[in-house]
Amino acid sequence: MKTRNRDIPQKIICLTEESVETLALLGRLDLVAGVSIFVKRPEEAQSLPKVSAFTNSKIEKIVELKPDLILGFSDIQKDIARDLIGAGQNVWIANQRSISEILDYILLLGRLVGEESKALALVEGFEQKIEEIKLSAKSLKFRPKVYFEEWDDPQISAIQWVSELIEICGGIDIFKDRSRGKLAAERFTKQEEILERNPDVIIGCWCGKKVRLESFKTRQGWSSISAVKNDLIFELEPEIFLQPGPALFVDGLEIMHNLIKEVALRA
Repeated sequence: MKTRNRDIPQKIICLTEESVETLALLGRLDLVAGVSIFVKRPEEAQSLPKVSAFTNSKIEKIVELKPDLILGFSDIQKDIARDLIGAGQNVWIANQRSISEILDYILLLGRLVGEESKALALVEGFEQKIEEIKLSAKSLKFRPKVYFEEWDDPQISAIQWVSELIEICGGIDIFKDRSRGKLAAERFTKQEEILERNPDVIIGCWCGKKVRLESFKTRQGWSSISAVKNDLIFELEPEIFLQPGPALFVDGLEIMHNLIKEVALRA
């Protein structure tokens, strides 16, 4: 057992949420020594030391905790990674953007902490759930056009994994053409584009603040959009949809499919 313990990191800092939930589902939340201030899943992780926001971290506090490994996500955290590496820390910044890459990330993290078989079972379960939702979505007689908004100023449309989720669940992402943009700036939208594409449903999912649903109705020209006319404007939780991890499959698939199914039935 001592040899096995030396093979895996014993103290991990998680700068974002998806790594925390993944480790928890693998039965290794005990390895997590610090988390993001935004962590919500699982609930017991909320009592762990808070050491990071998304764009800044408490470098000195992290170093004091003496972690074996620090996990982060995306190019947005490159400056945090630089500072931590400069402080002599081991850092892994993942950049998963698609559903396939998220499943690969779960497998990689599972191998890293010596839980490959659990990770494989977890991923296989998620893949089965995806296929079940796809099959259910095929029975929809109407596929609603969806505008998914990550941020309101500037307006940012769905990242790739959300766009793919919408399509799996029976909807049509009106900005699928730009969802593969690696940078948020590549997913900026303009008022006239949204008016032209005329979504049947609007989903607000703003990272870090509550969505003001009424604000969509007061935007210039938006009263002509089908979603606004029919009051099909919804808010979804960022901790489920804007973290590239298990939450998308544990809860996100069903939530999105039920929402799209509700809109389709109203058509």
